[in-house]
Amino acid sequence: MLQKILIANRGEIAVRVIRAARELGIKTVAVYSELDRNALHVRLADEAYALGGQTAAESYLNTEAILDAIRQSGADAVHPGYGFFSENADFARAITGMGVTWIGPPPEAIDEMGDKVSSRLAAQRGGAPIVPGTTEFAQGPDEIRDFGNAYGFPVCIKAAFGGGGRGMKVVQSADGVDDAMASAQREAKAFFGRDEVYVEKYLTWPRHVEVQIVGDQQGDVVWVSTRDCSAQRRHQKLIEEAPAPGLPDGVEDAMGEAAVKAAKAVGYYNAGTVEFIYQDGEFFFLEMNTRLQVEHPVTEVITGIDLVEWQIRVASGEPLPMTQEQVAARRYGHGIEIRINAEDPAGGKFLPSPGPITKLVPPDGFGVRFDSGYESGDEISQYYDNLVGKLIVWGRTRDIAIARTIRALDELVVEGVATTIPADLAILRHPDFVAVEHSTKWVEQNLDLSGVGSVSAAAPEADGEELVERTTTVEVNGKRFAVKMWVPPSTAVAAAAAPARQKRAAAGSGAAAGGSGQVTVPMQGTIVKILVEVGQQIELGQGIVVLEAMKMENQINAEKAGVVKEIKVATGDTVGGGDVVAIIE
Repeated sequence: MLQKILIANRGEIAVRVIRAARELGIKTVAVYSELDRNALHVRLADEAYALGGQTAAESYLNTEAILDAIRQSGADAVHPGYGFFSENADFARAITGMGVTWIGPPPEAIDEMGDKVSSRLAAQRGGAPIVPGTTEFAQGPDEIRDFGNAYGFPVCIKAAFGGGGRGMKVVQSADGVDDAMASAQREAKAFFGRDEVYVEKYLTWPRHVEVQIVGDQQGDVVWVSTRDCSAQRRHQKLIEEAPAPGLPDGVEDAMGEAAVKAAKAVGYYNAGTVEFIYQDGEFFFLEMNTRLQVEHPVTEVITGIDLVEWQIRVASGEPLPMTQEQVAARRYGHGIEIRINAEDPAGGKFLPSPGPITKLVPPDGFGVRFDSGYESGDEISQYYDNLVGKLIVWGRTRDIAIARTIRALDELVVEGVATTIPADLAILRHPDFVAVEHSTKWVEQNLDLSGVGSVSAAAPEADGEELVERTTTVEVNGKRFAVKMWVPPSTAVAAAAAPARQKRAAAGSGAAAGGSGQVTVPMQGTIVKILVEVGQQIELGQGIVVLEAMKMENQINAEKAGVVKEIKVATGDTVGGGDVVAIIE
């Protein structure tokens, strides 16, 4: 068994791995950016090492800094979590080249299945039908236009080395190809470090059904459960269910068998997910995620199988703990997982909402689990994914699971940032969802969120002036140590308020009313593209800038027609919520 695991990730998944390792008696090592110096995963780990930097590129995607942390800590294994380096074969090779165990699939399988193009070829070898699309990287917009003209629009441009909806753009016509391809490449590069893309036909009303598989180094592979992930916005999942409901007899088993064949075709071991698109009784291979998925807990609650424990055991060379028949016998009841994201769903816009979480109180009760990387007082940064936590609920039937999930969401308290909870409740209560008549496009095309508002953030309570215990951190040669001290609460409050005052000052007149001619941004982020120039005549609703916040691109549009008088930002600038980026007169 492994002795010490370094988790090359942050947030909820880092916390999840730390807890599983602790139960196995394994020491854990956290790594952290400057912004995550006192994050929950850092506080829970046995050791923690600074990576430096703030953005993902400066920290969690800094290969040399992570390798140095491995050397300093003496870790004998690395768990990549999901995102960041989890599907990077070169990083996996760098780990194994140090004589350190990689808790994931072999690099060769990541190369073939992590690349969405070659994975389609592998799926074909395994006998799984695939969605019409290219089997090579797109070399330019003309190639994508040619595909769309041949197969019909809309088409979907997808990051070849991505997942989770990042770097994925749907194009409705040939005119939108250039901008969509450039945007998909920027997102893919920012989140996965690679910008290759490919194109597929975009189905009209599909469901997203995936299969959790686990393989061992002896060559055995089992499928653990199906999951339905059709409730999405911007191609990112909001609600997941296990097992996938409403499938005709035999389809679930056929999907499971196809997933196992695809995995075996590339010599796959450890945890992975094979994703399918299902429509009108047919299913098509979509892609394979060569890592643990965000939604893995919903499979765990209907099987009682700890998938992270299985990952660790398989990486240690142990055989799978169960046969396919034993796994099938474990499935019981229905599970629902809700991703609680720091986004404002008002009007269906789902705008990122970074900032401090002033209060977080998870729900409790029978069949309820809450996985999070945050506690009250922690902050959601614009530089990372906006997942606050995951609510996972079990019920012996789907109806019971839905009712229990609604009850738990009503109990969940998140203050300080807007969250997707109001939209989650609207989905769960909608008759289309209850009847399993929704699709991956249903939230954006059919769900009415016009009356859904964000929950107002409560202000933090003021402390008294008595001395109170505070914990800070110091670093010695890059290793983190916690230091306890007693200070007046007002000192800590003043220190925390200073950056906020600076941000408000920088915002200037960013609170101007819509339609006034001042174009403001609704959240903190980075300007990645300017769409207009000074002196240009623009129309109401025309795009002015593209803002990246929490790894998602958001087009900021004009709220009045007129002439661009001034552009107040440049590409690469960081802006705060309410900042004025352009003046229209």
